[in-house]
Parts: sequence; C-alpha cells; structure tokens
Amino acid sequence: MSEHVKTQLKSVPAKPGVYLFRGERGEVLYVGKAKSLRPRVRSYFQRSSDSRATIAQLPSRVRDVEVIVTGSEVEALHLEQNLVKRHRPPFNVRLRDDKSFPYIAVTVEDDYPRVMFTRERHRRGVVYFGPYANAKKVRETLDVLNRVFPYRPCEGPKPGRHSGIPCLDYHIERCLAPCVGYVSKEGYRAIVDGVIEFLSGETRPILRELERKMKRAAAEERFEEAARHRNRLYAVQHLAERQAADRRSVGTIDVLGIAADEDRAAVQVFPLRDGKLIDRHSFHLENVAGQDLTTILEAFCLEYYGSAPSVPPQLVVPRDAGDLSALAEFLSERRGARVELRPAERGEKRRLQELASENARLALASETAATEQKRLRRVEALEELREALNLESLPIRIECFDISNIQAESPVGSMVVFQDAMPKKAHYRKFGIRGIDGQDDFAAMAEVISRRFARVRDVASDEYDEGFAAVPNLVVIDGGKGQLSAALAAMQAYDLPRVAVIALAKRIEEVYVPGRPDPILLDPHSAGLQLLQRLRDEAHRFALGFHRQRRESRSFESIFDTLQGVGPTRRRALLRHFGSVERFLAASQEDLEGVPELPAKTARAIYAQLHKTGRA
Repeated sequence: MSEHVKTQLKSVPAKPGVYLFRGERGEVLYVGKAKSLRPRVRSYFQRSSDSRATIAQLPSRVRDVEVIVTGSEVEALHLEQNLVKRHRPPFNVRLRDDKSFPYIAVTVEDDYPRVMFTRERHRRGVVYFGPYANAKKVRETLDVLNRVFPYRPCEGPKPGRHSGIPCLDYHIERCLAPCVGYVSKEGYRAIVDGVIEFLSGETRPILRELERKMKRAAAEERFEEAARHRNRLYAVQHLAERQAADRRSVGTIDVLGIAADEDRAAVQVFPLRDGKLIDRHSFHLENVAGQDLTTILEAFCLEYYGSAPSVPPQLVVPRDAGDLSALAEFLSERRGARVELRPAERGEKRRLQELASENARLALASETAATEQKRLRRVEALEELREALNLESLPIRIECFDISNIQAESPVGSMVVFQDAMPKKAHYRKFGIRGIDGQDDFAAMAEVISRRFARVRDVASDEYDEGFAAVPNLVVIDGGKGQLSAALAAMQAYDLPRVAVIALAKRIEEVYVPGRPDPILLDPHSAGLQLLQRLRDEAHRFALGFHRQRRESRSFESIFDTLQGVGPTRRRALLRHFGSVERFLAASQEDLEGVPELPAKTARAIYAQLHKTGRA
C-alpha cells in the first residue's frame, strides 16, 4: 500500500456512500457501497479482510481511493448502479455475455401501428412485451399473430410501397392494405388492440370472437371463410397452450433462483404475469467468489432491473437471503410503486422458487463442465502446436494473415488474433493493399506484414493501436512457401523478439516452417491442426468480407457508367431499391419495372443492355 493510499484511508468518513478504487492510469478497478464507508473501505487493506481470490489481488493495484458520501444506503445503491454501468470495473460482480433481449414492440403512436420483433432500447410511444429468452419463439409468435390479426408487416411509420399498389401480404390475407385505404384507421386500430390484448394474457375474448365468426360463417354455408376462422382459432389456442399452467392466485411476480460456486454464479428468473409463467431467463455472473447470497442478489438486481422496461410488484427470493430493504426501496423508486422482496415459505410460490433454484444449479453445473472441457481442449491444442512445431513456449498470442483479391481487383489483407486459443476480435485489423500492379500475392503479403510490425514501435505515438502493440508468439500465414518467404523477408526489417512464423497451405493442410524443405503434416483430428484451421478460416472470412465491401462500391460505379439513360438520380433509386450488385444483376425485367422513379421504358432498356453485354 502506497503512502498516498494510507493517507486517504485516514480521512474516510463513517457515513453511507460509494467508494471507488483506481489503478495507476486512473482507471476504475472496483466500485462498492456501504452503510458506513470507513470500516468497509479499510477492510480491503487488512490481511484477513476478504476471502475472495479476485479481491485479494486488488489492494496491491490500488493507487487512489475516492469516496462519495450519500444521504442514505438507497442513494448509495442508485449511485453504485450508475458508476458500475459507466466504468464496467473488472473486479465487480457482473453479468457475463450481457446482451439485449428480444421484445415484441407495438408502435401505438403511429396512425397505423406496427407489431414487430426488436432488440432496441425502449423509447416513448412504443408498447413492449417481453423480454423473451428465445428469439425463435418470438418470431414464431409473430407469425401466428399475423395470421390471426392481419396487421401490416411493412416497415416505416407509414404503410405501403412507392408503387401505390397492395403487396403480396394483402393477397394472402396477411394484411388489410391500409396503404390504399382498404381499412379505416378505426378498423385497423381494433386489430392492433386485439394484438395488445392477446399479448397481455387476455386470450378468452379473442377465442370467443373467433369461434363466433366460425359458427356464423358455417351456418351461412360460407365454408371457406369458416375454415379460415377455424385455423386461426386453433393457432391462438396452440399459442396460448405453449404458456405454462394458469396460476391466477400467484399474480404478477418474478421468481429468482441462485446457485454459486467459486468465482461463478447462475441466476434463473421465472417471470409470471397474471399467474402465467411466460418465459425463463438464464444469466451467469462472474467475480462472485466469497460473496454472500445477499450481495450477489443485490448486484444482479441492480443490473438486471436497472435496465428492464418494467419491475413487477413482487420478487420471490431464496429463503436464506438477508436484509434486502435497501434493494426493495431502490426497486420501488424504479417502478414508481411499492416492490416487495420476500422469501416463499409455503405453497405454489415456494415450489416455484425451489424449481428456479434447481434450474440455477443445473445451469451452473452445465456451464462449469462445458467451460472446463473447452479450457482443456484449448490447452491441449496449444501444447500440441508447441510440440509439433518445436516452439520455445506456448503460443499464447497467435496472429494469422490472409490476402483476398480477384484478378488484381481491390486487393485487401486481414489480421486476426487468437489469445489463449480464443478469438480476440478487438484486435482484428484490415489492410487495403497499396501500390501493387497486377496480382502479386507475395508482394501483398509482404506489405501487410511490414505495415503490421512497423506499428509495434509506435507505442508512444499519437496513433497508438492496442491491437498492434503486443508481439505475437506465433504468426500464421495463409499460403505456401512463397507467402512464408515474403513474410519472413518483411519481418527481418524490424528489430523483433523471437517470433515463430509458419504457413498453412490449404491443399492437404500442410504446415511449412522456415529452414525445412518438407512440410509438417499434423493429424487431421488433432486439436492443434483444428486450431490452425479455425485461425485460417477466420482470417479468410474477415478478408473476404472486406474485399466484397470494396469491390461492390467500385462495381456499382463502373456498371452504371456504361448504362445509357441512367443518371445520378436514377442511379440512387436503383441503389436504394436493390442494395447490392448481385441483386441488381439478377433482377428480372419485372423487378426493374417495379423500381420507384424509374420509367418502365427505361427499365426495359436497362434490362436489354445488361443482357446484351452479357453482364447478367
């Protein structure tokens, strides 16, 4: 502990608030809250203060302690949540693989509202249903809903296309064509109200109405219409049956189950709305070693409900959870009404909570086993490469390079990075090849390698790039002896530490190493070769995507320059309509005639020019 930190610890007040530990560069390492700051902050710097392995490493890295005094513990919770979201400290408990969950959104403020799948942030004027754990289930639900309620599937705040005629969805009875006035605003609004009613859990009125229409159509001998109503009735019944059994006495609650083991924890959330179990959400937490259940539950709820669109009036928590009064007050403020956190002692709620806890234990065991198996497989792969390639050390950081071009057009290069046998996508880099005439893969590879290792020396420059700063243990070149020789020659121009370089040829997966005329053939089923193949395929994918991007931008320009009757305005119209060269070239004459702002005569002339020149 530095003298500066010792001095700061003496002045920490014994009041509620939030504390921040900062490192050498001022980065926030840890954020915490306490009823009394002085004993809590000092406890981190005492020998027997904390059993957590991660926290044990913290004091030696702390260079500055910052405290913020608040009026109460609830205020401290609010502030802690905001600071954790802002700084994402590495030592805090956090949701791993944090992602946006799918919702069903209804744009109720539009004249003709849309019902759509979304992962966007929540905004005003839109009603959201969810979150759901399974995107496929959301899309299936929307498909069934659209068969029962013919709301418009087109995008944008206004319905319809530029052509001004109903689309195919109208003809297959998936839409009532509000774009051409075939349904009034009031009639369309009634359809959307039915969707909202169904998604809110009220399925009985919809079922009764469909059954009534079916029977009336059958009585009037309109059998095709009756069959359509029957099919819609079955679809709604099936959708409603996929939800769990009705537990109306339980009400609207979230049931939480938690399981922790060493540094990880799993949380299961069972959301019940009006007694129906509508979904199951599974989460994994990191940095929880040594934390008690109350702290883990508090940290999870702060992050999960802090960004959730709504908070239920009651949360059922494990029976051994401690004092959660501050969290309950925080969630009540978030909801705008009272939120109760209580353990379940008996009945259906206790059974659901035990079921959630059992699911959490199973999820944690499965995750632990899968993680350990993957870790052992990665270690095995690195060990095999060290043995087979006679490397001085384990290739912890591997960089793979590839060149992509077609007949010298838009040549590009790619660099992908694997750290501990896992992709490190933040360090992936793209290279546009400069000043090479014709197709010369060797010269292109030399240029990419030269530009990459020239940046190793730029650590102190204004253009510092973290992806180029670290020197790899192993460089993999996609190609054969020629590409390997070009890469070695380029690397010799720089004063680098010992870096192993190999080339992987695709024909029979031959591995070429410097100073050896014959290639090394690895076992096709070995973890080492499979790791090299993953590297090579990832570099190829990354380079090919960049190459297509550059080629398409140039192809659009060159194609339109040769077409008569296509000026800047019509070029923009074609670009907006088709989006890519391939779709434009594959378009039929009817597709071209359907482009807005393009006369039919011009569309036919374009089609004739493309086929006459053999472009399509």
